Amino acid sequence: MSNYAQGPFTIKNPDKYVGKGIPRYRSGWEFAFMMFCDNNEHILQWASESIAIPYRHPLTGKMTQYIPDFLITYRGRDSTVRAELIEIKPKKQSVIESKASARDRAVVAVNYAKWDAATKWAKRNGMVFRVITEDNLFHNGRQ
Repeated sequence: MSNYAQGPFTIKNPDKYVGKGIPRYRSGWEFAFMMFCDNNEHILQWASESIAIPYRHPLTGKMTQYIPDFLITYRGRDSTVRAELIEIKPKKQSVIESKASARDRAVVAVNYAKWDAATKWAKRNGMVFRVITEDNLFHNGRQ
């Protein structure tokens, strides 16, 4: 699936979607995650781009907002209900590599600032924040 696909997502289980309006995917990976949320019996509720978290932009120093890709509530293996904020991101935008370009390093630095704010916000609200890359999303070539 192309990582550049975009469009509205057709919800098959509307009782599970708690976001506003029709969710839009901005990549094939987001589309795959939306399908997972919509169809997985353990996902109780999900929303796309529903939370705005303030953070300080590390390059400009200005306060701005970060909107994680997903908010999900699910029943864990121990039957405990859990909530997570999820960001879907290519691994190259998640890890600083020594041979990365200055632009790629800047993208990762901004992402780290966003994710630090999201981690703290999630903890204050009894949740976990997690970044999912292609390594997690497509384990052994499958979703």
